[in-house]
Amino acid sequence: MRKLTYFIACSIDGFIGDPDGDASSMFGFVADDYLEFLKSEYPETIPVQGREALGIQNAPNEHFDTVVQGRASYQLALDAGITSPYAHLREHVASRTLEQAPGTGVEIIADDLVGRVRALKAEEHGLGIYLCGGSRIAGELLDEIDELVIKTYPQVYGSGMPMFGSGFAVTDFTLDGVRTFGNGVLVRKYSRKR
Repeated sequence: MRKLTYFIACSIDGFIGDPDGDASSMFGFVADDYLEFLKSEYPETIPVQGREALGIQNAPNEHFDTVVQGRASYQLALDAGITSPYAHLREHVASRTLEQAPGTGVEIIADDLVGRVRALKAEEHGLGIYLCGGSRIAGELLDEIDELVIKTYPQVYGSGMPMFGSGFAVTDFTLDGVRTFGNGVLVRKYSRKR
């Protein structure tokens, strides 16, 4: 069984973006030893254009070979003229409004997101599945998430888009490790408590 990992950046107070979902204030922290960590440990989470700019376009996937993201996350790439932001992965976009993806190799999941993710997890081969965001699909997939990798940036938003856009429910996870970086970024890794 493959793992679904929610690999997400957030503020100290748990927001993945401002009320409109903009997280650009966090971009300045992607530097130095933290950037080296991302390049070596999670290169597949860096979109194609970033990989090219960093000279790691041929870096092997370390943890994931599949990505699932929401329409809003995918729209950021489309607005920049990028139709396949994770071409080095099998790309899936959860959207009830986008009938087909303009990018080749991008599968639209229009309904039964949970069922499709369960089918992906049941595949016998490959690496794990990267849940790229956003808030609504993370809330919808909470019961399917096996692992959390939370990159906490040293900022407080006060309000904004929560990590999980869902109703109240207590779900327990076990802390597997914490890594700190010189710029104040903290990366916590959790596994679902069984």
